[in-house]
Amino acid sequence: MVAQNAVVLLISDGLDADAAEGLAFEAERLAKSCSRLVWLNPLLRYAGFEARPAGVRAILPHVDDFLPVHNLDTLTSLAHALAGDRAAPPAAFVHAA
Repeated sequence: MVAQNAVVLLISDGLDADAAEGLAFEAERLAKSCSRLVWLNPLLRYAGFEARPAGVRAILPHVDDFLPVHNLDTLTSLAHALAGDRAAPPAAFVHAA
């Protein structure tokens, strides 16, 4: 159960070998129960990363923000994004919507 107005941080590479059929349903359910769903994916550091794996394709439509998380700079950018600091845009920020 997620409290109203909660920001949920999902940390995963999304490379599940066998993405369960219900993954999209559960991601949608989670997104509807929080104010913001932020997916932190360490693979976004690679310029050639594509949303091919089934797990990524299942979850991505339901997240508000799709951000890299692999070093201190990206964690700092995450803090700015969560604070709504538009003066310091996140590095390699990808908006999912």
